[in-house]
Amino acid sequence: MQGKPRPAATPEQALSAMDHLIATHLVGQHEIAQQVGLSVTDLTCFAYVIEAGENLPTAGDLAARVHVTTGAVTGILNRLERAGYITRRPDPTDRRRIRVAAQPDAVARVREVYEPYYARLTELFANYSSDEIAVLNDWFTRASALAADYLEEHCRTD
Repeated sequence: MQGKPRPAATPEQALSAMDHLIATHLVGQHEIAQQVGLSVTDLTCFAYVIEAGENLPTAGDLAARVHVTTGAVTGILNRLERAGYITRRPDPTDRRRIRVAAQPDAVARVREVYEPYYARLTELFANYSSDEIAVLNDWFTRASALAADYLEEHCRTD
């Protein structure tokens, strides 16, 4: 598929569009978190557990990803466990550490909320050529790494 003609845009316009997307996303995350009975930070942490799949993360892994202290992640995991979202499992190679696994029914509940949104995004991607999607993927990947580096440099929790 060929991409459709796009209106010209400046970097400033693209940054403004990105800011609008992020703001809308933040509001949406708050609303979705409320729907599933979690805080945004707890939902984000749970999303990282889901993303990890069979490579179960440790509490330390999650603390680093969410940019909270290990003490704070303990509170997050306690809430997620009480709410039935995760289970803790001993690390098979180091009994001092625990691994975090998502509960399948909780994954299904969260996916039920997100799937209609992701379906709409998939429809939106259908308006772009594979080359354009490659550029979008590259940009999102690189912008995410840049954001993570910036947070690491300027928003340390240690």
